[in-house]
Amino acid sequence: MGDIRPGPPQLRPGCALAHTHGASGSGSPHRSDSRPPQTPRGGRRTDLIGRPGTTPPVPGRPAFLTLLLGIPALLFALITWQVVEDGPLLRADERVSRALVHPDRLGDGLSDLGNVQVAVPLLVAALAYVTWRHRRTGTDRWWLPATAGALLMALLPAILVPLKIWTARSGTSVVPPGTGYFPSGHTATAAVAYGTATLFLLPLLRTPRTRRALVTLCTLLVLAVSYGLIRRGYHWPLDVLASWCLSTLLLRLLVTLVRRYGLKPTENAKR
Repeated sequence: MGDIRPGPPQLRPGCALAHTHGASGSGSPHRSDSRPPQTPRGGRRTDLIGRPGTTPPVPGRPAFLTLLLGIPALLFALITWQVVEDGPLLRADERVSRALVHPDRLGDGLSDLGNVQVAVPLLVAALAYVTWRHRRTGTDRWWLPATAGALLMALLPAILVPLKIWTARSGTSVVPPGTGYFPSGHTATAAVAYGTATLFLLPLLRTPRTRRALVTLCTLLVLAVSYGLIRRGYHWPLDVLASWCLSTLLLRLLVTLVRRYGLKPTENAKR
């Protein structure tokens, strides 16, 4: 018969102490073999719902991305709501428009930079160059930027036309009577075309000065189109502002898609 005594069980020599420090000569806690622990403290913590090996969310890019997408989305929703409901924001929009409208050749010339005949050929040329550079350097999925950029440009009318029909906003006093002026199609065309070209060309430029010059040029082109449309009276200021917000969302989603699914070096390029 074994010795029966009150109190906690006693450890006996020869037992496998898998949950004590240095079990089986490993020198590592919580291990029964000689392998090192997988975490700095030799154990894996659980998260709030008890799944092993997970870590809490890390602040940084996800929060910044949410902010970058959230602000334009909320602003676009607010403007659209005011247009549909004929809200008080439209009164201020009309006052600003009356102060800025001055039909002349300058407004016509600047607004023409948002024409499809001008913006799309420039985008095609930029995408062709980007594709050639990625193909030459052996980038995997070299075709993705051009395909994604061209697809976004082709889908833009399918996004704008339903919005124009739904909101049915009339134009300013200097344009023929009608509806469908919200959001501004010329502004969206310029922002998406020039923005897409800029975003895909930036990684190929070597110097910070060149990259800053390209971003400045893109910004000036979009601002010139926007100012020309308002000065000529083709669009209300809120039409243009809404297109800025919508274009920002579309460009951010485009960059996220390309970064996630493409532009990785091929095996030959790695060697």
